[in-house]
Amino acid sequence: MLLVTTETIGATPVRHGRVVFASAVAGANIVRDVRETITNYIGGNMTRYEFILDKTIERCFAQLADKAQAAGYDGVLAIRVSHPYIVTGALEVVAVGTGFNYVDQPPPT
Repeated sequence: MLLVTTETIGATPVRHGRVVFASAVAGANIVRDVRETITNYIGGNMTRYEFILDKTIERCFAQLADKAQAAGYDGVLAIRVSHPYIVTGALEVVAVGTGFNYVDQPPPT
């Protein structure tokens, strides 16, 4: 499953499909919030939040790939990622793109 942010895949001909989207939401627990608040005051990398953000992004892209595959697409073009605000203490990642199928040739490797 090819997931890209570009509008095209070089000169590879594709047939564009419909919009494909996915979202993943994660909450930070109170202990993690307290530790990261302390780190925020004294400085340094907020590694616990970085970890949860990485995992949430990975989960969002996995869901996007699953939805595209279920719709019969070979991949998703023009992916845009956002992180709208839901509620304090929660993290949401949304990915939206255009499903596509390769035209008259096998997918590139």
